[in-house]
Amino acid sequence: HLRGFAEKMAEAGTVSLAVHSRIAILRGLSPKQNRDIPPLDHERVYRLKADYPELEIIINGGIDTLRQCQSHLEYVDGVMVGRAAYQAPYLLAHVDQALFGDDAPVSSRADLVHAMQPYIARQLAKGVRLNSISRHMLGLYHGQPGARAWRRHISERSHLPGADGGLLTAAAEQL
Repeated sequence: HLRGFAEKMAEAGTVSLAVHSRIAILRGLSPKQNRDIPPLDHERVYRLKADYPELEIIINGGIDTLRQCQSHLEYVDGVMVGRAAYQAPYLLAHVDQALFGDDAPVSSRADLVHAMQPYIARQLAKGVRLNSISRHMLGLYHGQPGARAWRRHISERSHLPGADGGLLTAAAEQL
């Protein structure tokens, strides 16, 4: 079915396909079960690229590290990182160095919190609540000492009236 779908898409003018490496089982499994039970099959995506070299094929599914990204890029044109980017967003700070050979220094997590301040201020001025922004930053310190304190500080305070970007700065400074 995947090859037939790709062929129809190419005939319709599509030049790029993002393909998940796991087949979803639509009957009998919940969405959560579909994230674990059907096995990942990266080779299927590689074969699709080999069969349709004219298409840009971007692989997705179960990719957690930049080393895995590098490995996949030997077979496909691009890599989509989903949950790993959300759960540990600082992973993305190293993409340019790891995948593109950029030698620019990587911003610290605290620098990224600081860089978010103008965006946060603009969004708060529009009536967006801080927790609508900060919840997407909870994983910034994933795997680092103090990560739990970072998450707790933000989770317990970002929903309170008057919470602003200073809350995130204060949490980062405590680490």
